[in-house]
Amino acid sequence: MTDKKVILTGDRPTGKLHIGHYVGSLRNRVALQNSGDYDTYLLIADMQALTDNARDPEKIQHSLLQVALDYLAVGIDPEKSTICVQSQLPALNELTMHYLNLVTVSRLNRNPTVKTEIKQKNFGQSVPAGFFIYPVSQAADITAFKANTVPVGADQEPMLEQTREIVRSFNSIYKQEILVEPEGYFPPKEMGRIPGLDGNAKMSKSLGNAIYLADDPDTIKEKVMSMYTDPDHIHVEDPGKVEGNTVFTYLDIFDKDQDHVEELKQQYRHGGLGDVKIKRYLNEVLQAELEPIRTRREEFAKDPAAVYDILKAGSQRAQAVTNQTLQEVRDAIGINYFK
Repeated sequence: MTDKKVILTGDRPTGKLHIGHYVGSLRNRVALQNSGDYDTYLLIADMQALTDNARDPEKIQHSLLQVALDYLAVGIDPEKSTICVQSQLPALNELTMHYLNLVTVSRLNRNPTVKTEIKQKNFGQSVPAGFFIYPVSQAADITAFKANTVPVGADQEPMLEQTREIVRSFNSIYKQEILVEPEGYFPPKEMGRIPGLDGNAKMSKSLGNAIYLADDPDTIKEKVMSMYTDPDHIHVEDPGKVEGNTVFTYLDIFDKDQDHVEELKQQYRHGGLGDVKIKRYLNEVLQAELEPIRTRREEFAKDPAAVYDILKAGSQRAQAVTNQTLQEVRDAIGINYFK
């Protein structure tokens, strides 16, 4: 047994990952992995992705490889982290079923994260049942690995609280401390969420306002040059607003020379710095940041079979861990009839 804390995190495979994922979680995952303080599991949640993409399974199948490539490209090391696929871990499905018996429909209805996502997806009254219960499925994922640390965005705290409620209910009902209560590991508050290219508060695949880790240099340049700035900054000599200006938000995040960024901000505020010039500078900064990631991605993409072997090996290791938890849960409930 290891004394290390256990991390579980992951992504839904609904497309390639973008720089919002990179800033919000991927960089942090690599740092945690390399610290040596954690047993790290990265779950590619294809079953969860199917809850609102069941009629387009090819999208999930294709995206599985894309997400794996993005993980490897940013520095996730399969020798240090276990990358696994949700659908290949059957214990998660049975755990979800057991936990559903401990959760009421009214409690699921109150989950603010679910309510927000149902609204965003315009489900109305046609919410797929699988999507409605995905907080319980997520609880199964977390508890199956006995994860005590879950790196998530602040908007996912209600999901973690629901997991903690399930853990307390299970351990209380069956009078055994089998399941572990997880704690969130949140990005620094000052980091916030990286906005989309159009100035929208959220960068997302569905809004088409993202720069992807796989984008080539010309695509990145084209996207940067189309970015939202200050609509009132029409002429170079006009004073401009830095606050809410997406270009400067990105420079705050990606440019290591923050003294220079402050100089540019002062110049922009007073007038004399054009949008084209500042966008060209941001393009240089982003190209430098993303070029090594893209290069590694292209190398891994040359051998998809090897990437699938990594996923298969990781899923086999994860299966042993999740099966062990399931057996403990079955023993506690008393349904391991034929041992």
